Amino acid sequence: MANQPDLPDDAQEPQPGSTAYLLQEMQLYGYRPYDDEPDHRPLPDDRMASGAIVDMFDGLVACLIDTRIEPDMEDVLWGIVNVFQRAGERIERELDDNEQAQKRLQREQDGSEVKSVELERKVAEGITMIERRDTMEFFRDVGADQFRIHVRKPWLPRSGPMVNRKALTSAVLDSRKHIDKRAYQDARVLNPDGKRIAVSAGPSFNDHRLIYDVLNKTLAQFPDMILVHGGTKTGGEHISACWARDRNIPQDPRLPDWDKHGRAAPFKRNDAVLEDMPKGVIVFPGTGIQDNLADKARKMGIKVWDFRDRDQP
Repeated sequence: MANQPDLPDDAQEPQPGSTAYLLQEMQLYGYRPYDDEPDHRPLPDDRMASGAIVDMFDGLVACLIDTRIEPDMEDVLWGIVNVFQRAGERIERELDDNEQAQKRLQREQDGSEVKSVELERKVAEGITMIERRDTMEFFRDVGADQFRIHVRKPWLPRSGPMVNRKALTSAVLDSRKHIDKRAYQDARVLNPDGKRIAVSAGPSFNDHRLIYDVLNKTLAQFPDMILVHGGTKTGGEHISACWARDRNIPQDPRLPDWDKHGRAAPFKRNDAVLEDMPKGVIVFPGTGIQDNLADKARKMGIKVWDFRDRDQP
């Protein structure tokens, strides 16, 4: 046989794209998926990851403590945690792009295998992104705990929310829904929904037939009415409160603040009643307090049913 000519060293190396080149790369560097391939490598072990974060903080604190750099130690430790916070936010933005790509591919599906494979690849990438984001949040939370231990302060991001989606179990979500529902119900008691109807009457006006007749007609017109009154213990406002109690009509009594406003308290109370812009104001005979409420309501464009003249129908 004739002698083979000497080849350059690089000619003897496996060429990119060949099977030998791929096997060599895997032996040297391990498997590295391309950007458009799903990553099947496992996630970091949680115990090893926690230990790595703890060692990182312990090593930095031991290095910086009792040195001239100690005043900067808090900023350095905060920055370590912030690295994971920002990484999670970056992956979240990538996840938004992946979601839009999935929606686009869903619209483009035509039954072909190519389109189906593209969509499956985007779904796999999205799942991997969610796992990466949750891992970064885990790193951040472990680092935040170490920051609190060493600095004696809670770690908080300077911008953006601090969410741990892995901690949002069904029990946590159910608990939050229960608390929100209770808060909403409490708010409904203090500030119920409906059309507000204000009633004002003097403490010596006791024509309960007229008051009941007017309020019954008002209720027929506004079934979801809320009765707003001054909370007077006698007279027309007390009768109106009894009418509302018997019919389970929500009430919003507005008592004058005598300690704060003195003699002006009833007039200040009138202003507070009108600030809520009631649907209408019913005025029965009384004093200048009722006159003041009726005049102010008219100036604000609020409907006034005036019964101060007993002969008025």
